[in-house]
Amino acid sequence: AVPKAAGRLEAVNVKMGDRVSRGQRLAKLDDREIIEQVKQAKASFDVSAATIRQREADLKLAQTNLDRSRSLYERQLIPRQTFDDTDARYQAALAALDLARAQYAQAQARLDELNINLANTVITSPVSGFVGRRALDPGGWVTPNTTTFISVVDISTVRLVANIVEKDLRRITQGMKADVAVDAYPGEKFAGRIAQVAPALDPATRTAQIEVEVPNPNARLKPGMYAKVDFVVEHKENTLVVPANAVVDLNGKKGVFLPDEGDIARFKAVTVGMSQPDQVEIVDGLME
Repeated sequence: AVPKAAGRLEAVNVKMGDRVSRGQRLAKLDDREIIEQVKQAKASFDVSAATIRQREADLKLAQTNLDRSRSLYERQLIPRQTFDDTDARYQAALAALDLARAQYAQAQARLDELNINLANTVITSPVSGFVGRRALDPGGWVTPNTTTFISVVDISTVRLVANIVEKDLRRITQGMKADVAVDAYPGEKFAGRIAQVAPALDPATRTAQIEVEVPNPNARLKPGMYAKVDFVVEHKENTLVVPANAVVDLNGKKGVFLPDEGDIARFKAVTVGMSQPDQVEIVDGLME
């Protein structure tokens, strides 16, 4: 929550951990000087409004005199000089009214500016959430660059950032479900989904960042926690599997040893598929 004006804190209305709503007042700056400026600007605005009324009355009188002089001049009852003088006074009254209206607009703009400055002395919450940090107390000095004064965190949904290696990136897609676990809640899983996948890899690490969004309605997950995320990238039913420690690598080929005649173990090359820590899928090379 960044102050839009510089000043001394008059009041701070929240403490760390408080729940706040968007637009709620968090703190107030000393506004006595601005209030006096607003009063002066309001007085100038009122003077400008009164001046317009006066100039409108002057213009109306000048218009009446001009119409009368035009009628008398057309009947040749007054000389041309008299009519020109009356017309000049009308033009001067018209210009005076235009000037008064411009001054009125200027006073209005100044008053609006000061009212905005006055409103900026109230620091409000930009989002609904919790006060995550409060660095200053009443009497402290803040400026628009004081970014660490109060921070508000919205943790109704938290994001987990993970790095995916290049060979696994093809198996990750936006919208995929994910299971998230944190050390604070052992044995518990939080359901999330992949919200974003980076379009490019980091050339130094050959990994791409992904963001997993996890609903957090009870605020149990806290920003800054370390987490482990699991993805189900493929699912098969009724497939042939063997124990993972039964699959060996012999001369560059993966296979298993089968009992042959005379209790002799015979190597059988296989093609493996999906794998888990304890089981490996056999795609080809073995019958059930």
